[in-house]
Amino acid sequence: MTEIELRSDNAAGVAPEILAAVAAANTGSALAYGDDHVTTQLEAIVRDVFEHPTARVFPVTSGTAANALALTSLCPPWGAVLCHESAHILNSEGGATSMLGGGAVMRGVPGSNHRVHPDGLQAALDAVRWGDPHHSQPAVLSLTQPTDMGTVYTVAEITALADTAHAGGLRVHIDGARIANATARLACSAADITWRAGVDVLSLGATKNGALSAEAIVVFDNNAADELVYRTKRSGHVTSKMRFQSAQLIAYLTDNLWLRLAAHSNQKMERLATGLSDAGVEFLNPPDVNMLFACVPDEAATQLEAAGLLFYRIGPGLIRLVTSWQTSDDDVDQTLERFANVTAKHQVTR
Repeated sequence: MTEIELRSDNAAGVAPEILAAVAAANTGSALAYGDDHVTTQLEAIVRDVFEHPTARVFPVTSGTAANALALTSLCPPWGAVLCHESAHILNSEGGATSMLGGGAVMRGVPGSNHRVHPDGLQAALDAVRWGDPHHSQPAVLSLTQPTDMGTVYTVAEITALADTAHAGGLRVHIDGARIANATARLACSAADITWRAGVDVLSLGATKNGALSAEAIVVFDNNAADELVYRTKRSGHVTSKMRFQSAQLIAYLTDNLWLRLAAHSNQKMERLATGLSDAGVEFLNPPDVNMLFACVPDEAATQLEAAGLLFYRIGPGLIRLVTSWQTSDDDVDQTLERFANVTAKHQVTR
């Protein structure tokens, strides 16, 4: 029986265009530590894609590094990062921001649909004892786009949150591990979903969406960029052969490859979700992008695993399904068929 990979888009392989770009960069020699012509070209492409003439880009090797370095460039050691209480930076990055930030703390803000809302953000800001050295001082709002539960902030929602944050003296960061999926879903420009909406720094994800091992920090605030020159080196992310990371990111952003790969994974999830919903399977929330949280009894989940479906169990009666740029129509058809076989034996449907 063929296994079907639905655990994570991290499990997918590398897009052929990106592999070809790495091979093409492997000719001749080039200066080390980002002083090569490929990395110089990357910055020009980022400025073009994001329509920002002074944007800076810092390639790194992981999303955790991108987030932690981006946030510490915006937050002093005595400061605090505000984020949704379900955010990846708060729950799944091992305190990296606090470690790299010299003790900066993370504070979760509640909000429906796994999103921060302006009134919730304002309430959190109103509760701060500003100027009191006994109390950490919020310096950054970090938004996960899309959220870890597969919901998306609209451009208008990001703008409203950025306005509230900036009015309170905070700068704005986006954890964009899957921002390509959100951008494809919203059918907006890279500029509209970031700096035009008030975002100061973006963690640009690529590895989940077809890259080999490349993420980037894209900076629209030059003050933060000046710090990152030193922070990336001190944390070990100024890699010797950076041209191979930069080559991946160039291919990723060229000819809208990033959006085409993301649109593919979104479309496969939309088809999968429609089929499961038609069969009566309930979801934690409707999927906006390529992640779905399905309410499935544990015994049925065991049967689905035995049928060759690979997914993560999030909690009792809840599983996560994730499509990727590699997910095929046949994968979707087979998943729906195997669900149908299991639901005939177990009370999975509503």
